[in-house]
Amino acid sequence: MDGRRAGMGEPETHGERPETAGPVVMWQRWDDLLFLHWEFDPRVIQATLPPGLTVDTHAGRAWVGVVPFRMAAVRPRFLPPVPGLSWFWELNVRTYVRDVRGRPGVWFYSLDCDQPLACAIARRFFHLNYRDADMACGVDGGGWRDFSSRCRDELASARLKWRPGPTATAAVAGSLDFFLVERYRLFAHDGGRGRLFSGVVAHDPYLISSVEVGELAVDELFLSNRLPVPEAGPVRAAASCGVQVRILGVNPIT
Repeated sequence: MDGRRAGMGEPETHGERPETAGPVVMWQRWDDLLFLHWEFDPRVIQATLPPGLTVDTHAGRAWVGVVPFRMAAVRPRFLPPVPGLSWFWELNVRTYVRDVRGRPGVWFYSLDCDQPLACAIARRFFHLNYRDADMACGVDGGGWRDFSSRCRDELASARLKWRPGPTATAAVAGSLDFFLVERYRLFAHDGGRGRLFSGVVAHDPYLISSVEVGELAVDELFLSNRLPVPEAGPVRAAASCGVQVRILGVNPIT
């Protein structure tokens, strides 16, 4: 393959939806998202990636995101959502990459989650680094979200407070926000066997708003993923009320 999509003759670009004709594996909704992003030297990020992935950059810089959100109505294709199992919080640490075909996507360093069964399924079938955590999020009368997380088996806690702005719009193509949030492919690695996987998610473009960020304690998230701790706050911050999502599976890259 030469970095062009089969049958299309053009490389995938940021925000372009991959082919979504395959069967839906899962349905879910992602709600109340916060996107925090820091700049990194691309060489630092490249050193953390498995073979087969190359750091993706915007204006010559790599980016690492911290993204808390609520998973809602998570269910396999032919089953209904289950109360107590299908709604939970998640917190991921991620960066942006391309594979050997030139396809852009997300590489997750970690995905912390307060639903143990969801963690076990994602580790087993999607080869993602899900970590069991205790989480809580409350909203006060002023609209401030107060989110906390602590991994159960390792030192990785976080606390974030934010308040979304009143107006939400789609990111402008070519902008930094577009580069950071409009991603429709994920990559995963199975570790011991050395196989790289790719999965496709399908959803409408995010409607994002400005956001006020209050308390922010995320150093342990970076340390637990062997990343340098940023010396300052995030360069970019945005919020979204959410999107309905189809998961089209995670398959080996051949």
